[in-house]
Amino acid sequence: MAELRLQDGSRVMEPARIAAHLAPLGVTLRHWPLPEGALARELLAAQVLTDAQKEQLLGLVEHRFQALQAESGYQARDLIVLHEELAGLREALAKFSAIHYHDDDEVRYVLAGAGYFGFVEQDGTQMLLKVVAGDYINVPARAEHWFVMGDAPRIKAVRYFTDQAGWVPVYTHTPIVLA
Repeated sequence: MAELRLQDGSRVMEPARIAAHLAPLGVTLRHWPLPEGALARELLAAQVLTDAQKEQLLGLVEHRFQALQAESGYQARDLIVLHEELAGLREALAKFSAIHYHDDDEVRYVLAGAGYFGFVEQDGTQMLLKVVAGDYINVPARAEHWFVMGDAPRIKAVRYFTDQAGWVPVYTHTPIVLA
C-alpha cells in the first residue's frame, strides 16, 4: 500500500489519513486488485515486455479502462515499463523529476514496482507519496507535482488519457525540498 512522507519527516501509512492529506489537492488514490493467473504473474515479473506482451497485460486490466471511460471520459491508455537497464531512462525521468503541472489529469494504475509522486501543498509545503503495485492515482490538472523512481527504478503502470496533448509538463521552477 501507499506511504506518505510529510515535510516535517513524519510518515503516514493509513489509507484514510493519506487520503485526507491528498484531498485538498484533489488527488485521488485508490488501491485495486492486480490481475491474477499465470499469464499475469509472468508479465508482471518480466523486466522487459514486447509490444504484444504489453497489449496482453493491458487486456488483463481492460475492465478498468472501460470503467474509467464511462466514469471520466478517458479515451486512450498505454503501458509504461521502466527499469534500470532501459536505454535513456535517466533522460526520460529527468522530464518528470522537476516540479511541474499538466493541463490534463495525470492518471496511473501501478501494476508492478514502485515510484514516488511529490506534491506542493497550497501553503507551499511538500509531501512525497510512494505508490506501489495496485495503487491507482489521479493527479488533477494544474496540481504541482513531480515524479521520481528512487533507488530501485522499476515500474509498470497503465497511463490513462482524455487527451495526450494535455499531458505535456509545464515547469514551475519551484525547488524540491523533499528527496
